Amino acid sequence: MIYREFQEIRLSGLGFGAMRLPVVGGDDGNIDENETFKMVDKAMANGINYYDTAWGYHNGNSEIVMGKALSKYPRDKFYISTKFPGYDLSNMPMVKEIFEKQLEKTGMEYFDFYLFHNVCEMNIEQYLDPKYGIYDYLMEQKKNGRIKHLGFSCHGEYATLKRFLEAYGKDMEFCQIQLNYLDWKFQDAKAKVDLLNEWNIPVWVMEPLRGGKLSRLDEQSESELKALRPDEEIPAWAFRFLQSVKGVTMVLSGMSNMEQLEANLKTYEEDKPLTEKEMAALMNVTDRLQSKKSIPCTACHYCVSHCPQGLDIPYFISLYNEHLLTTQDGGMGFIAPMALAAIPEEKRPVSCLHCHSCEQVCPQTIKISDMMSDFVEKIG
Repeated sequence: MIYREFQEIRLSGLGFGAMRLPVVGGDDGNIDENETFKMVDKAMANGINYYDTAWGYHNGNSEIVMGKALSKYPRDKFYISTKFPGYDLSNMPMVKEIFEKQLEKTGMEYFDFYLFHNVCEMNIEQYLDPKYGIYDYLMEQKKNGRIKHLGFSCHGEYATLKRFLEAYGKDMEFCQIQLNYLDWKFQDAKAKVDLLNEWNIPVWVMEPLRGGKLSRLDEQSESELKALRPDEEIPAWAFRFLQSVKGVTMVLSGMSNMEQLEANLKTYEEDKPLTEKEMAALMNVTDRLQSKKSIPCTACHYCVSHCPQGLDIPYFISLYNEHLLTTQDGGMGFIAPMALAAIPEEKRPVSCLHCHSCEQVCPQTIKISDMMSDFVEKIG
C-alpha cells in the first residue's frame, strides 16, 4: 500500500468510501453487512486505514454499518471520517444534535476527520451565517478533541470554493473535491486544485472514476491507452492520473464489491505517475468523451446581452453538458439540479420565453431554445 504523509500521521493513499457499499436486492438503504464486513477486513489486512462515511449515505445507514465493521479493530489502527449534512438546509440549525447522533451511530468517541459536507451555491450563505453556529460548534469539538482534523468537501463552482476559503480557510486542514481526468477540464477541477495548493490545503479526492464512467472507455480510447501501458487496466489510469497531481493526499473510492476492492488494492501497491506523453494521451481521451454530447458553447455571452429575461445562458449550457455526461449511462445527475436550486426561480431555464433572440446572435448557431426546453424536461 502506498502511504501519504499528512501532518503527524501516515494515511493510506487509497481510502475506503462508504457511499456505494454492497446492498441487498437493489435497495440502497439495505446494506449487505456481511459482505461489507468482509470488504473492510480485506481493506484493513492490505493496509487501507482511512474510512469515509456520511450522515446521508445509504439512507442514513452507512455510518451505522461502518461503525460495526470497524468496531473489531483497535481504535488507533484506523481513521474514520464523516460530515455535517449541509446539503439539506433543514439541517443547518441542528449541528449539535447531528454531531452527537453521528458519534452514537458509529460508536465512536471522536472522529479523526470531519467535514462541512458539500459546500456549494445552494448552501454557502447558510454555512457562512453565524446564526447557525456550525463553524463555531465544529471548532469547539476540535478543541475538545472530538474532531482531530477539520475540513470540507465542495461540489461548487470555483468562486464558491474561493469564498469559503476566504472565510474559513485558515482553519481548514483538507478539502475534498470531485477530481478525475474527465473533470480536470470539464469542471475546471485543475483551477480548484491550483487554488487549494495556493492555500497549502491537501486535496482529498472523491469520484476518481466519476461514478464508474471511467472504468471503461470506447474502443479507440482503450486501444490508445493500452498501446502506452499494455499491462495497465483501464480503471487504473484514473488513479495513475491522480498520482500525478500535486497536492493529492487521499483518494477515496466507493467500492461496491470485493472485485473492485481487489483491483484498487493492486493499483495502489505502487506509485506510477503518468509521463507527459501519457498525460497528453489521457487528455485526448477526455476531449473525446466530452465531445460526444456536449454543446459547443464558447461563453462569448452575446446571447445574454440579447435575452429579455437576462438569463445566464452560457452557465446553463455548462450545467446542461454536465448533466448529459453524467446521466447518459444511467447515472444520477445531482450537480445541475443543486446549482439551479441556488438561482432565483425567475432566472432559471424554465423562464426562457423561446423568443430566439439569443440564437440570432450566437456565433456557434446553437439551438438555445431547444436546449432550454430539453433541460427543463430532464431536471423536472
